This record gives sequence, structure tokens and C-alpha cells, in this order.
Amino acid sequence: MQLRAVPPIIILFFMSFSLLHADYTLKPSKRKPSRIDHMPKGVVADMKNIPQDPAFYARQIKPWSKAAQKKADAAFNRKYFKPWRLKKLDIPAKDFGWEVRFVTKNRIYTANGKKIPPSTYKRWIENANYGQKDSKRYHAITTERVNVRALPTLSAFYLDPKRVGEGFPFNYNQNSALHMNVPLYVSHFSKDGKWAFVRASYAFGWVRVSDIAFVDEKFIHRFMNGNYAITVRDNLRLFNERGREVSFVKLGTLFPVAKDGVRYLAAGRTANGQVRLKKVRVTTPGLIAKKPLPFNAENVARVAREFYGEPYGWGGGYGCRDCSATTRDFLGVFGIFLRRNSSKQAKDGTSVYIKGISKKAKKKKIIREAEPFRSLLYVPGHIVLYLGQYRGEPVIMHTYWGIRRKDGSKLITGRTIITTTEPGKERKDIREESKLINTFKTIVKF
Repeated sequence: MQLRAVPPIIILFFMSFSLLHADYTLKPSKRKPSRIDHMPKGVVADMKNIPQDPAFYARQIKPWSKAAQKKADAAFNRKYFKPWRLKKLDIPAKDFGWEVRFVTKNRIYTANGKKIPPSTYKRWIENANYGQKDSKRYHAITTERVNVRALPTLSAFYLDPKRVGEGFPFNYNQNSALHMNVPLYVSHFSKDGKWAFVRASYAFGWVRVSDIAFVDEKFIHRFMNGNYAITVRDNLRLFNERGREVSFVKLGTLFPVAKDGVRYLAAGRTANGQVRLKKVRVTTPGLIAKKPLPFNAENVARVAREFYGEPYGWGGGYGCRDCSATTRDFLGVFGIFLRRNSSKQAKDGTSVYIKGISKKAKKKKIIREAEPFRSLLYVPGHIVLYLGQYRGEPVIMHTYWGIRRKDGSKLITGRTIITTTEPGKERKDIREESKLINTFKTIVKF
């Protein structure tokens, strides 16, 4: 029997189908409105009087060699995948168990101000099963964006909501948030079996077992292919073939590039908790880019705009960010790895000490020493991205809860804003010694 040739148009159809077919699709979306959107949003003069478009400051960036960026990105990858190389838990003794000390040494409350009794938090601690610490030593991966809890419970706990700077949204059980596709080292499980104590590259704590999948060496080899992309748009969503949502996806989420160079890879979870490698397609341009994204004026401005105006989300709660999550996700796109909190991030780069000098001298030193869009300014408890200068004033982008008043209260800004280093300087009720310019301790350079 003579075989008929397949028409070229059909061959092209099948080639096109094979390239586009995928298990998941990444699409533009929005963050779901929540209680966080109803928090106060104070405005200061800086937010009206200085340029609010990051593109204005992006023209001031200084060259960063491709070799230096490539070196930084290689270090990022090593740190990101480190949990899969661990043979035992490596959390320092001084950091481990902070949550137990916190709830036992402080009076803790519900969001509505009701005191949480010892009998309740003792159950949480009992469920944490710390006697089994490091007994499992499994490797896993997040299969969706997950909240990392201080203790294995969904319950929130606060310090006294009547105190300034406490209460909602400062839920101390919200330790952090992890993107999907984050490698994990699993120490052990809670007594009820619903939670896993994990160590990720930049945070540790409790995640729900249903939000992770356990990996083997074969999967690790396929996933760590050395060719990675990262999301450069915020508030995306990943859907499966049936159109059901798989995960909320924030800017800064890493995806390995598939062999075809068109699709991406993601970790999926089977019913019994094992991992499955999923193919992801992106039909809308501009959502994801090869990592690291080139450090140039166009890119830094475009990425910075994605953060502007986002509500303040303590520990990554409510699908938002706090100050250190903003700096981590922004710099991560360009291949710079940062850890979870501001004090750790202050040690992740090269520090230039600026504490103890006059306000005028400090501003001059920041403008002279700091690299626009590639340096941070740090004060214990807060960290900001340096953008450049405007009319001789250093300008910063930061996710800022609020500005201290003379009476001890705060003018709540509650979102990611662009200001000088003296936000609220036009107001007579702002405490001079608490202004950022007077409290900044170091410039952190990369």
C-alpha cells in the first residue's frame, strides 16, 4: 500500500499544537479585595510634590556589568535551591523556637482584642511536635503561593490591638509567604499531620501539607535545568486545563524554561502528595522574562511600577507585601537574592555605615554612595529601595506602614509609596528624631 504524504499545512498544525499545549496557563489577573484594602491611607506632601513615576529616576541608574549581574544571579540560584542540598536542618539555635518564646512571654490577642488563653496557645505548641524536629528530612516544593505560619494553626494572634502599631494587620502568626515553585527542606510534621515545618531559601515555618509536594532526585534534576524565567508582572493567576485556578502568582516567581524554549515548568501535586512536572504556557506577552532581567532604565522602571500603591501586607499576608518582601521581589528579578526580613537583608549586600552623621551629610552620602534601584537604605525594622535624587533630595520607594507623630501615634500610609527620606516633613506633628533620614543606619549596596 502506498502511503500518502501528509499535507504541509497539517504538519504545521500539529507542530503548533504541540508547542501550545500545556497543563497550566499563566494569565493576567487582580488581587482579590480584602480587609487590607480598607486600612487608612494617609497622604504626605512628597506623594504629590515629587515625581511618582519610577521612570523619572530610572534615568539615573549606573551601569552594572553583565558579568557582575551574571555572578549575582548564579549566587541567587545557589541560595534559592539550597534547601534541596540540605541533609539536616540548619536553622540557628537563636532563631529556632522564637514563636514559642513569643506566645509564652507576651499577652496575645485575637483581632477584636480578646485575650488568647494559655490553654489555646499550649495546644498550638503541642501540635508543633517539636520533639520530632528534623526526624523526616524530606525534600519538597510549593505547588501554589503559600502562607508560612509561626505555629501550625490558621488562627491569627496579635499583641494588644490598643497599642500603637499593633493589632490588624500585624498578625504574628503570619511569618512569611512563599511563591509557588519554591524548594523546601521538610523537618517534621505536626501531630495532626496537617502541617509541615519547612526551611525555604529565605524563610522557615509551618505550611499546610496540602500546599506542597514531595520531590525525588529525578524531579530535582529536571527542575534544576539552569535555564530560568521569572514573573515581571504582579497579581497573575495560574489555571489548569479545565480553567480552575491553581495558584495566585506574584511578581518574582521563578519558573524553569522548558526544553522547547516556549513553555515553562511548574510543580504540580498528586492526591497523595507526590510531585508532577507541569508545562505552563503564557499567551499574554510581558508577564514573564528570562532571569535575570537586564538591568536597564526601561526594565527597572517597568518592574518598579508593579509595586507602586500596593497595600501594606505584614508577612506577605492578604496577597500583599511588607517592606522586605517588596525589596526582595524587586531585586530578585535582576538576579539579587535577599532573605526574609530587613535585618537579614541589611547583611546581604555591602554595607556603608551612615549612622551618627548630620542630616545634610547623610543625604549627600546617600546620593554619592547609593546605586539607584540597586541599593537599599536600612533602619532596624524598615528597609527601602533607593531610586535616585530629585532636586538634591534622596528619593526612595518603600512599603511603609506609617510615620511617627510627636504623641507616639502614627500617620498610617499603609502602602508602597515614593517619597524623600523625610516623608511628612511639612507636618508640625511629625517627630523629628523618628524621621527616616535621622534613623537610617546603613546603605546596602549590590
